[in-house]
Formats: sequence, C-alpha cells, structure tokens
Amino acid sequence: MSRRVLAAVAAVLAGHALPAATWLRPVRRLTPRVAGRGGPRHVALTFDDGPDARSTPLFLDELARLGCHATFFVLGAMLRRDPALGRRIVADGHEIAVHGWEHGNALTSRPGRVLGEVRGTVRLIEDVCGVSPSWYRPPYGALSAEALLAARRHGLRPVLWTAWGRDWTAAATPESVLAALAPELVGGATLLLHDSDVTSAPGAWTSSLAALPGVVARCRAAGLAVGPLRDHAL
Repeated sequence: MSRRVLAAVAAVLAGHALPAATWLRPVRRLTPRVAGRGGPRHVALTFDDGPDARSTPLFLDELARLGCHATFFVLGAMLRRDPALGRRIVADGHEIAVHGWEHGNALTSRPGRVLGEVRGTVRLIEDVCGVSPSWYRPPYGALSAEALLAARRHGLRPVLWTAWGRDWTAAATPESVLAALAPELVGGATLLLHDSDVTSAPGAWTSSLAALPGVVARCRAAGLAVGPLRDHAL
C-alpha cells in the first residue's frame, strides 16, 4: 500500500469525507487507538454479532466460570429479538456496545442508512439495557465518513481489533481459533471473537466458546489481565 493511500485513509479517521478500509493491517498500524491498542498489561476481549439465545448464554456462563468480563458489540436486530439477553449482559458486569442494526457494510450502504442504524441501536440499548454505550465497531471493520459521523453524534468511540480468531468459517476449530490469536496475545491487544453465527457458518461459535479457556489461560500466564474495553486504557 502506497504512502499516498495510507495518508488518505488516515485522513478519514481525522474526519475527512472519504471511505476507509480500516481492517487493513497497515492502516491499523497508523491508527493504534482505533485498532484497539490499549494498556501494556491488559487484553481486551470482545464479541460481535449477538445477542443470540442459542449461544450467548453459554458465553456468559463460561466467562463467569473464568472470572472475566468482556465487551459485546451487539446488532440492534438481534437485541430486539432477545432483549432479556442484553439485560443479562449488563447485569453480569459486561460492557455492551454498538455493532449496527444489521450486518451491513458501511462502504456500500445507501446514504443515511448507517446514521439511522447506529441511532436506532443506541436508543434500543438505552431503552432495553438502561445504559449508554461507549463504543462502535462497524461490521467488517469498514469505517466510512458516515459511520464516523454517526459515532461522533452519539458519543461513541470507533474501535476495531488487533487480532481475530477467524472463528466465522465452517473449518474453524478451538485449536485454529487459539492459533490465530496466539501471535497477538500481548499486552494492549484487542481480541475479536463472535458469540453468534448470524453472519458466520452455522455453529461456528462453538469453536470460539471452546477456545476461551485457552485464550484466557495464556494471557494470565503472561501476567496479562483480560477484560472489557472500558479497562483497556485506550
């Protein structure tokens, strides 16, 4: 990627009206706070695409057993379907954040759609869960100028990830999820996993769930705390 392209993308994150493919590794290196690079002794654990009555309760149970909290980036359409799960996420001490209403790509959405979907999801979280979200992660990590404007209007901080478990494919296994994350299990990392298969291969979430004990154990063995983004010193 040329310096000119990187400069253009960085300009997006400074508020200029250009789209950005912010999941690209060189771009995330230029914008460490947007990538989720936090404090040196902490690893942020995050989940996308829920809540889902089939899977999210199992993640909440496992996190309780492991004694750690996480940030859940929810889809408004999923939260509307299972509002009690949203309330449980908050009641269990986890952080709830905005992923959008549906899993659309901000770079290809018609004008105004992202603004409306972020607004609707924020309002639903506030109405259902009684808290105001602090974070926004766009589906596919695709931050557009409109997505950034929507986040700013609602006091949300955009954040992506430094490592993902590649847990959305039919070929994913607990071992493959852990192996994908392992090189980035370092202080300041933000990990991306999924607690739902609404946009993934059916049952793919089972690999993430089974990988959780190993992920948390590796972090703790390295002297790293595991928790939500609110504790990440971003």
